[in-house]
Amino acid sequence: MDILITITIPTYNRAHLLDKQLAWLAKAINGFESECEIIISDNCSTDNTQEIIQKWQPVFSNTKFKAHKNSVNIGLMGNIALCLQSATSKYVWTVGDDDPIQETTLAYVVTKLKENPSITLMFLNCLGRNKKTDKIVVNRWFNSDSDEPKPNGKDEFQRHLTESFGGVLFMTATIYKTELVQCALKKWPTSYTNFVAQAYWAGFCAAHGSILVTRDTYLECTMYASSWEGDPKITVMMQYIYIPELYDKLIEIGYPQRFCRQMIVQNLRRKSHWKILLGALIKWPVLVINIIIPYLTLVSISIWKLIFLPKQSKSKFEN
Repeated sequence: MDILITITIPTYNRAHLLDKQLAWLAKAINGFESECEIIISDNCSTDNTQEIIQKWQPVFSNTKFKAHKNSVNIGLMGNIALCLQSATSKYVWTVGDDDPIQETTLAYVVTKLKENPSITLMFLNCLGRNKKTDKIVVNRWFNSDSDEPKPNGKDEFQRHLTESFGGVLFMTATIYKTELVQCALKKWPTSYTNFVAQAYWAGFCAAHGSILVTRDTYLECTMYASSWEGDPKITVMMQYIYIPELYDKLIEIGYPQRFCRQMIVQNLRRKSHWKILLGALIKWPVLVINIIIPYLTLVSISIWKLIFLPKQSKSKFEN
């Protein structure tokens, strides 16, 4: 039997969380062992991650199970990309080691993928919980009222990108068609250096088939758990490097130019972004100058394109 889905877990120095996630998977995979592949990518951990992997590997004896430890830490995005590249099944689901998932979620995913072979991208709806306060801060990431696949994946993806950028970036919520996400990684080989590249990988898959966004929530997004969240340097780089580069790359794979160009120049319209930028300029002048010059170049190109783009190319998702 061909393997339907790969569940990959990128991890680094969070052995206790990996232990909990593998306990969830051991229950969730019951009845689907032969249809799944498990890959654990240890990003050169210095804790007892390897002991946890060895503890659980015999439990998954009826499932194709692979684990490796990187010789050096290749970064968060690099490790995620490695997981996606290592998958050998029809679909790949990269699961965070700290995101709580309902026990029945894997069964739902397997059933839906079997019923709808045209699916090239699936988003699992989820809620967002603040790790620091333990309070739910997002009740439902995606606005979806149906569990049926939408055949025009590109339009549907663009809608969710506009309405829920954070949801699109949530790794554990996203299931890709393997051959397409691997093709996306080849098309933009340095995408792992961009913190929002997952939106590009998802957009690439959506552009080649149907997208399913679940109505019900199946997992939680653990928010403010990463060391880089809240880092002002990362915030500036997100707004003026990573996100503009994402939209520039989406143009290359067929997303509407007018929509993408408008998203690139939107930082110029928001006073809050200018305040962040000016504050960063005082603290890190060299860094900000190196960021803002390429951004303004891209903005100039985008404004010129917006002026001369044909009116009929306007998308229904644009302002």
